[in-house]
Amino acid sequence: MRRPLSIFFLIGGVIFLSFAEHLQAQHPKEITNSVGMKLVLIPKGTFMMGSPESEQGRNENENQHEVTISKDYYLGVYEVTQAQYEKVMGKNPSYFQGAKVGNENTDLPVDNVSWDDTVEFCKRLSDLPEEKKAGRLYRLPTEAEWEYACRAGSKTAYSFDDEEGLLPEYGWFKRNSSDRTHTVGLLEPNAWGLYDMHGNVWEWCIDRYGDNSKGAVSDPDPSGPKEGSFRVFRGGGWRFGAAICRSALRSGDDPSGRGDALGFRVALSSSGIPKL
Repeated sequence: MRRPLSIFFLIGGVIFLSFAEHLQAQHPKEITNSVGMKLVLIPKGTFMMGSPESEQGRNENENQHEVTISKDYYLGVYEVTQAQYEKVMGKNPSYFQGAKVGNENTDLPVDNVSWDDTVEFCKRLSDLPEEKKAGRLYRLPTEAEWEYACRAGSKTAYSFDDEEGLLPEYGWFKRNSSDRTHTVGLLEPNAWGLYDMHGNVWEWCIDRYGDNSKGAVSDPDPSGPKEGSFRVFRGGGWRFGAAICRSALRSGDDPSGRGDALGFRVALSSSGIPKL
């Protein structure tokens, strides 16, 4: 018995809708915003935050514990550059510009920015017409998001290995920086395509600085202690030794603090991005 054509059209329609729904559930792997910043999609997952007691150079505030990132999010492929910062904020506070770097500061990471400055940058970037139209709300990453992205699935001291001898291939630090910052993206990226997660400039996070949890975090997506005057920054910088650039290394400062090795990169929740 021949089936009516309507049955086949119905089945075909269901298959098409299922495929369309699958596509709609996918976020773009990478986006480029209106000021030329590239952000890559970081997949949700669970990881061990902090460092094991056996890790060389370990500090007491790196208690290892399990953390779950429950939602995909975007993170800047590069540290925010001086040109991008100036385009949004109308000024460039960086120490490393002009004659100090042979006037090649355009794609150097912005430095000498406080936590307060970076929060204001995210607000102003979000308020740009094209970003508002796209529904993008920028922010600093949480400390957990930062370390999760830095590790990119690794469990070693650095995103690439435990061997600090490989660090010059991935990051600008005391041994290879010539006492200055360097253009973003010149060295090797980590497994998720993020550059300069080790060294170049420290990167501010949204969290208040406090002790790391000593056990598994029961609530996903931790955002740090509720009280505290300092804010977290991660990743090490151009003037520091290799151990300071480890994935688990934690530090912090007053939110008004600035320095020639302090910068940032931006994050963006995937819920604010139209699906494909």
